[in-house]
Amino acid sequence: MRREVRSKGAPAPIGPYSQAVEAGAVYCSGQIGADPQSGSLDSGIAAQTKRALSNLSEVLAADGLKMENVVKTTVFMVDLAEFAQMNEEYGKHFAPPYPARSTVQVASLPKGARVEIDAVAVR
Repeated sequence: MRREVRSKGAPAPIGPYSQAVEAGAVYCSGQIGADPQSGSLDSGIAAQTKRALSNLSEVLAADGLKMENVVKTTVFMVDLAEFAQMNEEYGKHFAPPYPARSTVQVASLPKGARVEIDAVAVR
């Protein structure tokens, strides 16, 4: 059985998908660094990473979870040359034991974003 998770504190999906789905674990769709109200992107990789993780935190909170519940993330970046800046900001949002993570470079992201982060969380 699966259940949709929705948060008004994170941007609404821009396609036919859920912000997150609970099915044993909570599978969170990728979040970009967009303001939930205006949809505008923050400027720069660090600011977009911070906002993407804030948006992810809001989705988790809608299901009673916190960032400590995250066990796996995937970070999609348009330029791995910005990895150090993303990584520095990312590290501010998690504590040991850190989630497992994959980071991949992609050709582009929705709305011209520099980074997108998805997550899997458990209770």
